[in-house]
Amino acid sequence: INPEITVGKTRATWTPYVYVVMGNLLKVLTCTDLEQEPNFFLDFENAQPTEAERETWDEVDVVLKDALAILDELQAYKGAGQEIREAIQNPNDEALQDQAWAAVVPLVGKLKKFYEFSQRLEAALHSLLRALTSETYDDPTQHLEREQALAKQFAEILHFTLCFDELKMTNPAIQNDFSYYRRTLSRMRINNVPAEGENEVNNELANRISLFYADATPMLKTLSDGTTKFVSENKNLPIENTTDVLSTMASVCKVMLETPEYRSRFSSEETVSFCLRVMVGVIILYDYVHPVGAFVKSSKIDMKGCIKVLRDQPPNSVEGLLNALRYTTKHLNDESTTKTIKSMLQ
Repeated sequence: INPEITVGKTRATWTPYVYVVMGNLLKVLTCTDLEQEPNFFLDFENAQPTEAERETWDEVDVVLKDALAILDELQAYKGAGQEIREAIQNPNDEALQDQAWAAVVPLVGKLKKFYEFSQRLEAALHSLLRALTSETYDDPTQHLEREQALAKQFAEILHFTLCFDELKMTNPAIQNDFSYYRRTLSRMRINNVPAEGENEVNNELANRISLFYADATPMLKTLSDGTTKFVSENKNLPIENTTDVLSTMASVCKVMLETPEYRSRFSSEETVSFCLRVMVGVIILYDYVHPVGAFVKSSKIDMKGCIKVLRDQPPNSVEGLLNALRYTTKHLNDESTTKTIKSMLQ
């Protein structure tokens, strides 16, 4: 074997024969250009901002501090299904109409708050992308390795996004409550009945909120639209600068999860779950933003390796993440996706 082969971030040099015989055994290589995967430990548990990161970190931290409370509120969201049903079944009973309206109005206040948080999250994502694609460092690996606190925040945004969407998908009350609110508000306006002002949502905002919740994975759509918008607004920045940050993050998560000496540095099993979720989130984001997606042969993400890492986890612990790859990606069912990858996700 050529002595230049190392397990750092340098380029590997192989003789063709060794590569054919040992390529599958020495899986430090990605499937593209025989370049080595980024090989460093991204400290998702303890990364602290350097002076250079501080301004962006502070800006994003304000948003992330509210993320946990948003998830708690969404998890506790029970909806007004009972009150709405009774009001619809008894249209002439004014007391029941009032009860349903009184139950729905504060809930719509929460739904509006969640939607407005998605806008703040998109702005935070833009701040991080600006920092992680800047010319401060030569490539995404250097950015993620040297700006670990920002990389951790980027991971936390992805983690929040998948958690939010999982909760939303299993809660049909959200769309039912909002639909009832809009129908009732419309009727009140026609009859010139004053509506409660505090949580009233004007028509334009109601349309935007309605579109937001109509999507199966609204936060993920916000992030993918936001990333696409970032690319189109920064025309002087090659799209690869952005997609390479995403593919590198996926590789870093995969390498940490499959490398015992890295994985043993996690102080909690929750960090393993966090890492898995971030890996999946960043794959989905890449699949939306990259012109041909994550599943083609030329993809900079080792999809087979990532799926294998998921499959190697305890049964049932990653079914939700496998489903996210199956049902919320954009290019999985394209003809360009290899049969191997499709069968791995069946």
